[in-house]
Amino acid sequence: MPMMNLNYQHLYYFWIVARAPSLTAAAHKLQISPSTVSTQIRSLEEKLGHYLFERRSRSLILTDRGKVALAYADDIFGLGIELLDTMCSDVGNPNHVYRLRVGVSHHLPKLLAYQLISAAIECEGFPVHLVCMQGEASSLVADLAVHHFDLVITDQPVSLASDLPVNSTMLGECKVHLMGVKELAKKFKKGFPHCLNGAPILLPDPDSKMRQLLEDYFHRMEIHPHVVAELSDSALLKSFGRGGAGVFPVPSIAVPEVISQYNVEDLGALEGITEQIYASYSASRQNNPAVDAILKRAEEVLLH
Repeated sequence: MPMMNLNYQHLYYFWIVARAPSLTAAAHKLQISPSTVSTQIRSLEEKLGHYLFERRSRSLILTDRGKVALAYADDIFGLGIELLDTMCSDVGNPNHVYRLRVGVSHHLPKLLAYQLISAAIECEGFPVHLVCMQGEASSLVADLAVHHFDLVITDQPVSLASDLPVNSTMLGECKVHLMGVKELAKKFKKGFPHCLNGAPILLPDPDSKMRQLLEDYFHRMEIHPHVVAELSDSALLKSFGRGGAGVFPVPSIAVPEVISQYNVEDLGALEGITEQIYASYSASRQNNPAVDAILKRAEEVLLH
């Protein structure tokens, strides 16, 4: 059976439309008219023998076949972008700049992420162009599988489909400390942690691993703090902590930085609980020295 002649320009238009908020926005990005984009996508649908979009009023919704096509388009154009990056970067040249794309789970504390990722731009011998993005862990790993990232760091293991060319490993773990302004530290440090009954506390949102660890710990220890606020952004949580709203959790790796930046004190570690840090990376990619630097930093600063 002869190979189908696939028009990759049509596939590219489909890829852009599928990822754009609207057909008009996609057409603007492609610098062609919306009617031209629609015509090209219809030609692709005729070639493939399936509708790729369901047209609802002014919206385009991917059909099941469209979702399959988008996954293949992600692979095709993701690898194309990687090819251009590699060709333009002059690999082998001593002045070669390594492009490092890192995805970070939005539940991972910012200072902890910085401690690890900064290793890539601090090492001598190779310059790095760092691109770092936050998001949901499962979405980041899906993008990793189609080469949108070199490395994804999360605070909990990610369930991977068996056919994804992705490896996942635990980098290490951190003890969990509670911190607060001087007045709160003075009040609750003595007799810590049992003195925390009724203590004002700031917690991350319920979906974070840190939140689950804390709730399990307090339940086990029969401690009932007063939850003042739930904050999904770790930097905002620390800002509320700096303002004296309550004590708040910090991974041990970030304690010195938090003391310095937020003018707070360490009440102590919550014995028996640790926050685990995971890395996911493509199984098929060549070693990236910037990724290697991050993994080495993890070995140095995390518990194993």
